[in-house]
Amino acid sequence: MRTRSETTRTGSGRADTTRAWTLAFALAALALAANLALAGTAVTFLAAVALAGAGPAAFAFNFHHPAALVRLFALLRTGARYGERMAGHRAALSDQVRRRAGLFAALARAPESRGAGWQLGRPERLADFIDDVADLDYARLRVGFPLAITGAAVAGLVLATAFVAPLALPAVAALALAGALAARHALRRLAATEAWVRRARRAAAADLGTALAGAVPLDAEGRRATALRIALDPLRDAERETAAGRRALARFEAVLALAGPVLALAVPLAAWSAGARGTGLLPAVFLAFAWLALAEPVLALPRALLGSVRARLARPSLAVGEGAAAEPSPRAGPAPGALTLHGLRLRAPDGRDLGPAPDLAVVPGTPLALVGPSGCGKTTLLKALAGWSAERPGEAIRLGGTRRPAAERRALTHLSLHDAAILSDTVRENLFARNAADSELWAALEAVELDARIRAAGGLDAWIAEGSLSLGEAQRLNLARAWLSPAPVILLDEPAEHLGDDQAARILRRLLAHWHGRVVVLTSHRPDLRLPAGRVSLGSD
Repeated sequence: MRTRSETTRTGSGRADTTRAWTLAFALAALALAANLALAGTAVTFLAAVALAGAGPAAFAFNFHHPAALVRLFALLRTGARYGERMAGHRAALSDQVRRRAGLFAALARAPESRGAGWQLGRPERLADFIDDVADLDYARLRVGFPLAITGAAVAGLVLATAFVAPLALPAVAALALAGALAARHALRRLAATEAWVRRARRAAAADLGTALAGAVPLDAEGRRATALRIALDPLRDAERETAAGRRALARFEAVLALAGPVLALAVPLAAWSAGARGTGLLPAVFLAFAWLALAEPVLALPRALLGSVRARLARPSLAVGEGAAAEPSPRAGPAPGALTLHGLRLRAPDGRDLGPAPDLAVVPGTPLALVGPSGCGKTTLLKALAGWSAERPGEAIRLGGTRRPAAERRALTHLSLHDAAILSDTVRENLFARNAADSELWAALEAVELDARIRAAGGLDAWIAEGSLSLGEAQRLNLARAWLSPAPVILLDEPAEHLGDDQAARILRRLLAHWHGRVVVLTSHRPDLRLPAGRVSLGSD
């Protein structure tokens, strides 16, 4: 559960991010307004100078005021652009910090992750998730900002055109219609193309990984070139489809590129047709070049269109949105009764049927060891007990005689997989027990015989990374996390992996004594491991 201080900190962080986005939007609007005013004022100034030079008015013309305005708008535009970049990127990075944990939690909850462990069994899916997180992280900066700012500027210029040169409104409407039709066509094309390209690249990456992993036997059989061609052909097709999407986007961009010059001509001509002459044309000239100056932000809309398509495709893939609820933390408390299993069939991550699992009944205080060779389904069985896989008809997993849904079992269970995830962070953060006292953390490290190593490294606030610990040390850190977990159901996957027989026996005896009132299930492929626990054999040795 989240503490009150964490909730307050999260609310404060969101308020700071909202303020940063508001400041960035205001600065972006100021920069665009200054850019439009700069273009209009500069050209109006030149036109006024030309008109004054044609007669006696040249002696009374004061060029200081418009020149000062030009310098003012240029400084405003430059300052506001730099400010908007700083505020916008700060807001985007704050969003990343706030949301990335939730996005990667979705990755951990995805079926591909649960099927393979914390390490994805299919690396191409990890690449997809990383790309999707980036697409969502920058959607507001790359999509929301250009659409909002440019839309506001266009609305303002349309109103000004209706007042200064209403006869130019049909040209505005025609260009708006052409742009909308081009955007609609491009959007449909991009949506279909990006979805197809994602599927093709995913399949190609899986085939390529398989071909590279089996390069030696494939070469021996003379099939390596064929396998590589089968894997790479979809990538070539994906590039061809991507090029088609770019062409649709280029057509949309061409329509937008025409808008500025067409309206720069249409507005003065409309004012001339309405009878404006001499200095009466200056407002129309100002407005015409303001339309022309709008070309830069308008030409950012195609990129925003592509960003919106990618963000839309990313959301279902991650299966998490803004403010989505996080997975509940394990709840402390006594075990709710015996953990029973009936009618489960074991399946490998790739879907292969491994046969029926034995019916189990594990009571609190009486640990159970599942022993069997690698590949017999021990990890799959633990994941089913922990609620990491959906139940099928005929399967029943109960706690205390009550059938519990998968989400509730996850909230009551600590599942420790044998491949420990080591974060690039402090030892304290790597123990995953934020609210535990230092004395509790040291007690856990002492129980797994890792305390001396951590003291030598600099203590609980020492920085570690994946390469900082040996496989045995990483495994013991993983067991220290299990020691600190308050969950009433403890599931350990190969806890003796990378440990010597005597050390594994000592550490596991301490852990089982610590969990004397809980439901404990552990797996091992070592039948000679001496533990005070019941034993069930899976598969055949």
